[in-house]
Amino acid sequence: MPLPTIRATTILAVRRDGAVALGGDGQVTVGDTVMKANAQKVRMLRGGKVLGGFAGAAADALTLFDKFEEKLERFPTNLPRAAVELAKEWRSDRVLRRLDALLAVADKEHGFILSGTGEVIEPDDGLIGIGSGGPYALAAARALVVHSDLDAKSIVTEAMRVAASICVYTNDHITVESL
Repeated sequence: MPLPTIRATTILAVRRDGAVALGGDGQVTVGDTVMKANAQKVRMLRGGKVLGGFAGAAADALTLFDKFEEKLERFPTNLPRAAVELAKEWRSDRVLRRLDALLAVADKEHGFILSGTGEVIEPDDGLIGIGSGGPYALAAARALVVHSDLDAKSIVTEAMRVAASICVYTNDHITVESL
């Protein structure tokens, strides 16, 4: 019998008016059972200068955060280079390429989605949504950016609430960090 699918997250990043905010919900679901309601999937990196969030397997994501912090130490003022270097290592390393997660990372100038297939995607509009409820949160954030004067942190909070009301794999235990 196959193991049940673990669904763990909605992550949203918004850049607006010189600020960036990144938020995540707290739900971890195994199959159709909520196993945890207040997981911490968002963190500050590089002494509070970079934000990161993950979707996927928690242990895998934490390993990737450690690797990413190594890249940030090596390229402290160059988030794009650190992101590319992590993606290259993630894709080519025998152990790392088995890790099942997506990362969203952002600083005040850039935001990226990183994957184990070597993808380093910087969305044109400064908005990132990953995870089970990512598309819902992203759609809500796009509407709020166009039709409101809310700041980045408020947009993340409200868009995450919308995702929680639609996606069964997303809850309203929301953590938001901002720069």
